[in-house]
Amino acid sequence: MLILTRKKDESIMIDEQIEIKILSAEDGKVKLGIAAPKNISVLRKEIYMEIRQENQKAAAGQVNIEELKNLLKK
Repeated sequence: MLILTRKKDESIMIDEQIEIKILSAEDGKVKLGIAAPKNISVLRKEIYMEIRQENQKAAAGQVNIEELKNLLKK
């Protein structure tokens, strides 16, 4: 893991395509701005993990038919 220290309005570049900019840091929270090409997904980790878990369930055939029916009704 690479650990960097950045101040407000400073950025980190990843592979000349992704810029992560520090917008603010206060009260124990950091607000980031991320500029990336549209073909690159940028997700919060907890959302990414939920999607991954659902994909694994679907691949294993562990789909709850009732939940699927409810989703299709919407």
